[in-house]
Amino acid sequence: MHFKLFGKFNRFAFVESMLILVTGASGYLGGRLCRALLNRGFSVRALVRPTSDLSSLPHDPSALELVHGDITDYQSLLEACLGCHVVFHAAAMVEPWLPDPSKFISVNVRGLQNVLQAVRETKTIEKIIYTSSFFALGSTDGYVAVENQVHHEKFFCTEYEKSKVNADKIALQAASEGIPIVPVYPGVIYGVGKFTAGNVVARMLIERFNGRLPGYLGQGNDKFSFSHIDDVVEGHIAAMQKGRVGERYLLTGENASFVEVFDTAAAITGTKKPIFNIPLWLIETYGWVLVFISRITGKLPLISPPTVKILRHQWAYSCEKAKQELDYNPRSLKEGLEEMLAWLKSVGLIKY
Repeated sequence: MHFKLFGKFNRFAFVESMLILVTGASGYLGGRLCRALLNRGFSVRALVRPTSDLSSLPHDPSALELVHGDITDYQSLLEACLGCHVVFHAAAMVEPWLPDPSKFISVNVRGLQNVLQAVRETKTIEKIIYTSSFFALGSTDGYVAVENQVHHEKFFCTEYEKSKVNADKIALQAASEGIPIVPVYPGVIYGVGKFTAGNVVARMLIERFNGRLPGYLGQGNDKFSFSHIDDVVEGHIAAMQKGRVGERYLLTGENASFVEVFDTAAAITGTKKPIFNIPLWLIETYGWVLVFISRITGKLPLISPPTVKILRHQWAYSCEKAKQELDYNPRSLKEGLEEMLAWLKSVGLIKY
């Protein structure tokens, strides 16, 4: 069953020629998005690099059209867009720290610019769902923000944050020029799936339950909006079906600290809570050590000084607009962690 967009991109008619392109299809979010779209009967084209790990994608070649390319390679991106009606632009460089920070600009900023140019050139794309980030809206120290928040740009905790702020401006400017783009802003995504930098909660819990992270991270003054991966995927699809062009939608969830995450995980598993708090200054020092080691080994660190900068702030958001306009329905943090912890145990990554 396929759909074609028409009018103001808020209604659908049934046609057989609907084709959806997903950038970043081999990633944590992109892979789950491809599966969900295929399960709904859409024809999906996945843009992947020749070196990408395709383990998160369906193995049946008849179910998914794979095309090799890169959002930083305009010609390959343009060819991938040909004949498509919708683009989910989920590709991004998601890391708190990289030895070469210019990659954040080339992928997150110029990559989006390439997508927008390809849409202008092909003239067949009727809607773009752009995966932004809560970082693009800025910190929310002491309050809960909504979609109209504009990043203050007085400081940036990470180069990733800076790149997503710049890309957000480009997306909103494109919308004002008539490009049919709908930006969505997930919170901290967690759940079953690949262990990428985007799945930071799973990585932290693995460290916690294997004794490598014996205490809380800081005093619990941090605050994040946690979004289950499947809820975020549903929010993306709803944004395609119902989202208004140029409107921001926060696909966030329950606002909590990592202290609360660890306490909830302990309650679910019947294990003891951490008995002490690790000061952020000590974590930052450890982060510098890991960065030094990373420059030698080439393996990216689990924790870096920019990570600690993030933990010194709050990132709490309301998803009421998405609930009202997209019928977005995020699950509770407890429900999501119950599923994820059971999965981590089933695959042997944690014991309790």
